Amino acid sequence: HLLKFGDCEHPVALQLGGSQPRELARAARFGAEAGYDEINLNVGCPSDRVQSGTFGACLMAHPHIVADCVAAMQDAVDIPVTVKCRIGIDDQDDDADLTRFIDTVSATGCKTFIVHARKAWLKGLSPKENREVPPLNYRRVHRLKQQRQDLEIIINGGIRTLPDALEHLGHVDGVMVGRAAYQNPWLLAQSDSALFGAPARVSDRFAAVEHFMPYIEEQLASGVYLSRITRHMMGLFHGQPGGRLWRRYLSENAHKPEAGVHTVAAAMEQVRLAVPQPAAAE
Repeated sequence: HLLKFGDCEHPVALQLGGSQPRELARAARFGAEAGYDEINLNVGCPSDRVQSGTFGACLMAHPHIVADCVAAMQDAVDIPVTVKCRIGIDDQDDDADLTRFIDTVSATGCKTFIVHARKAWLKGLSPKENREVPPLNYRRVHRLKQQRQDLEIIINGGIRTLPDALEHLGHVDGVMVGRAAYQNPWLLAQSDSALFGAPARVSDRFAAVEHFMPYIEEQLASGVYLSRITRHMMGLFHGQPGGRLWRRYLSENAHKPEAGVHTVAAAMEQVRLAVPQPAAAE
């Protein structure tokens, strides 16, 4: 159940957390057998729960353990194994510390690192605060790429617009956008044309929802509740006329037993009614 995903989601990565090479190798095999395109090891999460299990960001203090885990996962699967980490933790906050970590782990043959450009304070800050309070240091990630041209370095953290992403792509190989894409999914609809010159797949937000309807029907047929889908669509009309009506209608109706694609269609109609119409020519 946890490994299930739709065919339309490819390429899709499975992120794992842990510090036991044998367990991670077994979990990586599950992911490969389920059809994932990549296995990613989380060495960036700072929550107390993951620290108590000795995984997440606290592992940046133990690069050799991370290397052993990555090596075991690589031996277990034929798909890429990648690592997501921070630029540092606690008092380990120097270019040399990050370089030492990357050099140790990449010696296993790992070629891709997604680097959140904030360090993590393992004590004193909540996970939410660790996503916002430690200052961003993009230049450290840029310098890492300059030092390790042989690696694929992807930058993450606080990147909210496509122009910002394009600027970073002058220094690194890729950009990971998390909260900005979740809060405003339409950002992704524009990325193919802005970054790669490809034609847009949908013309507007309404067309995006229509394109998504068959997937919703498929998930409903398999027993998924509509609210578990629509909770991730709340930001689609972010900053647009009717955006608040869209969120309110879905919040009030998607959890009902009879909810279905007609509920999403009705929410779209709420937005359409709120969009100013051009005045008729006299």
